[in-house]
Amino acid sequence: MATRDIRIVGDPVLRTPCDEITTIDARVRGLIEDLVETVDQDGRAGLAANQIGVNLRAFSYNVEDEMGYVINPRIVELSEEYQDDDEGCLSVPGLWFPTRRSWYARVVGTDLDGNEVEVEGTELMARCLQHEVDHLDGLLYLDRLERNVRKNAMHAVRELL
Repeated sequence: MATRDIRIVGDPVLRTPCDEITTIDARVRGLIEDLVETVDQDGRAGLAANQIGVNLRAFSYNVEDEMGYVINPRIVELSEEYQDDDEGCLSVPGLWFPTRRSWYARVVGTDLDGNEVEVEGTELMARCLQHEVDHLDGLLYLDRLERNVRKNAMHAVRELL
């Protein structure tokens, strides 16, 4: 299909919780193709549908040579152990801030054939899974920053816009 343009912070679609996908039709198949094609570039770990302007619950991932997608994902397990590495976002280009995430995450959803899929991982994969599900819930990683970091981050975002 096509590599799609990324919506940038300030676009209301990024703050809108996405709708469940109830029917797998040509539109959804095209969306998944676009998500996978768009995430298949250097420096891209994940991409949620609303980041390309589509308000449906699906995301693609491209982490450590593992690429795929999940329809209607839900986080079913998070570790109590955390990581505090810098995190960035295609919708907040060029800015990275320390973001607390669980060290391990497991997501369950479906594929285009309606089969259940499970994606799990640690470190970068765990961060990606949590980050993309947040997008589908209308959240940006900026919302997860600690107060003092968030203040600096929002100042940097205003300069970006």
